[in-house]
Amino acid sequence: MHSFKFNDQGLLPVIIQDSENGEVLMLAYMDKIAIERTLSEKKSVFYSRSRNKYWVKGESSGHVQAVLLALTDCDSDTILIKVTQKGGACHLGYRSCFVHELDSKGDISRVTQEKFFDPDTVYKK
Repeated sequence: MHSFKFNDQGLLPVIIQDSENGEVLMLAYMDKIAIERTLSEKKSVFYSRSRNKYWVKGESSGHVQAVLLALTDCDSDTILIKVTQKGGACHLGYRSCFVHELDSKGDISRVTQEKFFDPDTVYKK
């Protein structure tokens, strides 16, 4: 495996981008095992810092990411993964996690997308 520059927790930030339109869908983290699984399984596998476990995008929602291409940046400390996204990428119900526009004071001024799905229906507890 390539010599990535993992942080102190052994993780790298990973940007997920829609392969068709270039939209940035989300940012998550991977360790060496998650990278290996993502590349071999051709679906996004992340390491959850809050739950301390691996998770496959779409395992509970069905909103899977088919991995088409993985790239590393020039410093080898970030990965960009181009995917075909089925459904929404955001757990709040949006297609992208990046929907909250900030004003000049750093406050959220508006939401730039309509919800793509109802998270209460998709993530039944």
